[in-house]
Amino acid sequence: MIISVHSAARAATRPVIGVTLDAEQPSTSGGYSRYPWYALRANYMEAIAAAGGLPVALPHHPDLAAAYLDLIDGLVVTGGAFDVDPALYGEAESHVSVTLKRGRTAAELALVNGALVRDLPVLGICGGQQLLAVALGGTLIQHIPDAIASALAHEQPNPRHEPGHEVTVLTGTLLHRIVEHTRMQVNSAHHQAVRDPGPSAIVNATTSDGVIEGIEDDRFRFCLGVQWHPEFHVDPGDRRIFDALIGACG
Repeated sequence: MIISVHSAARAATRPVIGVTLDAEQPSTSGGYSRYPWYALRANYMEAIAAAGGLPVALPHHPDLAAAYLDLIDGLVVTGGAFDVDPALYGEAESHVSVTLKRGRTAAELALVNGALVRDLPVLGICGGQQLLAVALGGTLIQHIPDAIASALAHEQPNPRHEPGHEVTVLTGTLLHRIVEHTRMQVNSAHHQAVRDPGPSAIVNATTSDGVIEGIEDDRFRFCLGVQWHPEFHVDPGDRRIFDALIGACG
């Protein structure tokens, strides 16, 4: 009997988790390649595998989003050193600090929108949380230092595998049910943040300076975004986030 790739994936004991890739331009100074290439830190995949998932990388083909979504049980939208185009959330001007990767954003939006229509579990991480907010109809702060007086160091100076600051987790939220605490120590690597999570989404975590650190939307089976990088496992709650994602794929 011939078994299709789709059937084999669904029959596997590990849920298949699609993970979005970053994209880099050719290097002329001894970098990875003189041709365009994809990139992803290994700990994204390791965190998903450790939680019981089968991680697979998703390249940037918006026109193939539906086909990719046919093969996966959940979606992780990763972070990166770039920003969502302000035009996508209704702002005509871009802050001087804004850096775009239009091809990546187009592919991730197609994947997120398609996953939400199918009610596939979605986890947005750092920039992925910001993109999730935009997909849900929300808006972003383009540059935290210019928008919030006395903001914390959201681009932490210490290594990313160490905590940068604390977040308050709001009770009654999905995130609180997952991590079972109202305080988490998190790392921090962003200059933008969610301003408004969207008409149906809610905030689930904040910092002492008022910056939104997490969002979710209970219209969906599992729709969660966090501003930090839980794949580094800085706080015990980080592993629980991946465990919950995998659990939601059942």
